[in-house]
Amino acid sequence: MSNVIVVGGGAAGMMAAVSAAENGHEVTLIEKNEKLGKKLYITGKGRCNVTNAADVETLLSNVISNKKFLYSAFYSFDNTALMDMIEGAGCPLKTERGDRVFPVSDHSSDIIKAFEKLLNKNGVTIKLNTTVKEVVTDGGEVIGVKVLKKNPNNTASKVTLFKADAVIVCTGGVSYPLTGSTGDGYRFAEKCGHTLVSPHPSLVPFETAETWPSSCMGLSLKNVSLKLVCGKKTVYDGFGEMLFTHFGISGPLVLSASAYYDSAKHKDCKAIIDLKPALSEEQLDKRILRDFEENINKSFINAISGLLPSALIPVIADESKIDREKKVHDITKEERKNLLYALKNLTLNIAGTRGFDEAIITRGGISVKDIDPGTMESKFVKGLYFAGEVLDLDALTGGFNLQIAWSTGHAAGSSVL
Repeated sequence: MSNVIVVGGGAAGMMAAVSAAENGHEVTLIEKNEKLGKKLYITGKGRCNVTNAADVETLLSNVISNKKFLYSAFYSFDNTALMDMIEGAGCPLKTERGDRVFPVSDHSSDIIKAFEKLLNKNGVTIKLNTTVKEVVTDGGEVIGVKVLKKNPNNTASKVTLFKADAVIVCTGGVSYPLTGSTGDGYRFAEKCGHTLVSPHPSLVPFETAETWPSSCMGLSLKNVSLKLVCGKKTVYDGFGEMLFTHFGISGPLVLSASAYYDSAKHKDCKAIIDLKPALSEEQLDKRILRDFEENINKSFINAISGLLPSALIPVIADESKIDREKKVHDITKEERKNLLYALKNLTLNIAGTRGFDEAIITRGGISVKDIDPGTMESKFVKGLYFAGEVLDLDALTGGFNLQIAWSTGHAAGSSVL
């Protein structure tokens, strides 16, 4: 039996602690916050999209960075095993559109309660309001961690060494820093000789060079398509829902596109929106002609009111370079072609993304080249493991990122000798 310390009480950390304890180890779970699963509370808008019910190959196809690294972890502990574990701990689950899995109650707190039940059942010692300052190694082996315990009366705290045979670091990335994700694990890893892949916000809204989205702020578009084109290359092409904001664009479609955007690598990026993807250009042109014929004596902006939400009408008029008050019977064939193009190719120049405080996840982190994919153990320090978002692993929305946390956490906890 080993003495195991798990650093970080999020999804990966709770799973790692449960898995290690189930294997007979003495486990201490250390969390800097006042409660476990602080980021889990806010995932899925407070409902917790705990995983995705698709088959494992589909899970892997939704991973953006280093999917091959995850083969062993995903096949050793998949979404079915996770769902069985959570339901066995008294939290029934349901599957919704897109195979997204949620607690039946729609309360993320019930997922955390299920894991707290498992932690208690397996005798895990939980230390809250406790910050790990350093992972301590000696001769290429981990020997423990130095911790700082918050004193409730704000008196001076002292750093204490907690000895351990194994340490599992599950500190997350740097997205939503208010939940405690402040990059501590990156520091621990670099000090132990690991390479850090530069962290970037991912699953995050875009800021645009154009200011007109602010005039459409709050407008949600459903059933549109969006391409992210960087230079001459289309790096993302998707269909779904998006939202205009005071700074640019957001919504599920945009968040997915952001997973493929790298500000360091991608220059001259544009979001090209097809407002009418269900219609070919020929079909849309016939629709426009029909609307024009029915409104032959009206001004242009009034004639297209059936085509668009009112907030977008002036935008499309400007993009079409057609005088808003021009009578429909005076609109030329060339101008109609401009309108058709604007509807199928509404273009916004990407100025960048919002910051980590608005990013759902972090792209980048500890290089997986330095980690054993079967065990999550460091290739440099014996007894040191990493799991979850602290690693350079990320995926699209839909429960896939949490499955990464669960599977890697389970691999780490199950591998401790």
